Amino acid sequence: MKKAQSAAALLVSGRRRDPSPRTLLLFNFDWDQLGFSRWQAEFPADSAGFDLFTFPSSARLAGFDLQRFVDQLARKARRKRWQAVTSNHEQFGALAAAMLAERMGWPGTPVRAVLACQHKLHARRVLQEVAPEANTWAEPLPARYGEPIPDGIAYPIFIKPVKAAFSVLARTVHNRAELTAMTHFGAWELWVIRHLVEPFERIAAARLPAAGSAHRLMLEAPVAGQQYNLDGYVFAGELHALGFVESVMYPGTQAFMRFDYPCALPAAAREQAIDVARRFLDAVGFTHGLFNMEFFHDAAHDRLTVIEFNPRMAAQFSDLYLRVDGVDLHRVALELAHGRDPRLLPHAEPNAGAAASFVYRSFELAERPPMPSLWQRRELAQQFPDAMLFRFAKTPAQIARDFKWLESYRYGILHLGGHDAHDLRARCEAASRLLGWPIPYAHPAAETAYNLPQPLPALSLESPR
Repeated sequence: MKKAQSAAALLVSGRRRDPSPRTLLLFNFDWDQLGFSRWQAEFPADSAGFDLFTFPSSARLAGFDLQRFVDQLARKARRKRWQAVTSNHEQFGALAAAMLAERMGWPGTPVRAVLACQHKLHARRVLQEVAPEANTWAEPLPARYGEPIPDGIAYPIFIKPVKAAFSVLARTVHNRAELTAMTHFGAWELWVIRHLVEPFERIAAARLPAAGSAHRLMLEAPVAGQQYNLDGYVFAGELHALGFVESVMYPGTQAFMRFDYPCALPAAAREQAIDVARRFLDAVGFTHGLFNMEFFHDAAHDRLTVIEFNPRMAAQFSDLYLRVDGVDLHRVALELAHGRDPRLLPHAEPNAGAAASFVYRSFELAERPPMPSLWQRRELAQQFPDAMLFRFAKTPAQIARDFKWLESYRYGILHLGGHDAHDLRARCEAASRLLGWPIPYAHPAAETAYNLPQPLPALSLESPR
């Protein structure tokens, strides 16, 4: 009887009431897994995709095809009650989400816009047409992987892949020998590189053929200045800026040491960055979705130079905005995925005046930084309840590949808030000592004992792992 009543209750005007719609999250790991879990009650969701950095999940890279992946998801969509899709995964997720949204008629970023942003050489060409003052010289490297480097290249020169993520193989080289060493890969490296790029290559060849092949490296004129990020979104064709994050490098390197929010970028530079982003995104048809624009600002010459456009949220920054502004970028992503204007969202109560993502790196190949013990992690959670900790223990072979591709090994990331920039630094220094890791500031304070700063309350973030 109860079953019959339950079934009858689902019927409205002769039709079965539609259960709660679900959101599909593609390549949902690390920051995204934490960020989207904050909203699982309001936005029930399923995940699909695989972890590129964890075996055996990473074995799916062999034979991976984006179109086939999207086709499989489209066949499941009605049965799974999916009505929206989103992803902040640079390598495959953002493009797959755009393709699936297009296929299903859901809100999403246009496929050609995602391709135009992710094909870095094509993006330079577009930028040259619409905002040449914010562009730098660029051209493809006239040699395949492992081929002799031609004469006529002026050094130093910046080199990077046409399609990549996480700053892989992106660096300044100072002579022909450095460039030769960088472009010489073993058979396994070449296999990995090809399989990371080929899924994008197939879609770009069909949907944006004028961009040319992504199976190549490109050269750029080196640019000076401090690095920043503009985070924002486009809704109904209108750009909305969310904020600016400063990227701080380890001294003398191109490796990220931390990301600070808020930052002291001048108002005029902010306005210029927003204007450049608007012109570029309009040109590539980016009418919907989150974006992140990386750029340099040379204060001495008042010059802004775009590094690249990412057609998705910079997920690493999401909780920084939540701590300081009360704006959760993962909730913004969910609203956009369902076709709703994020401006209508209420803000949460901020719990910090400053926040940062601290990146711990080793620049010595033989060094094996210790991973924090269970006791250390428990102490971190107790003394710093707002902390978010990621540990990246890797095998010697993985570390060697990191050094070849990134010139360093990233072994940990810690997120913290502070009442202000001074308090944030004091809390970072104390937390770093607790973890047994070096302090990620250019000139850390002397290693002396002192009282721990007052803890900030947690922001519904998962306990450090």
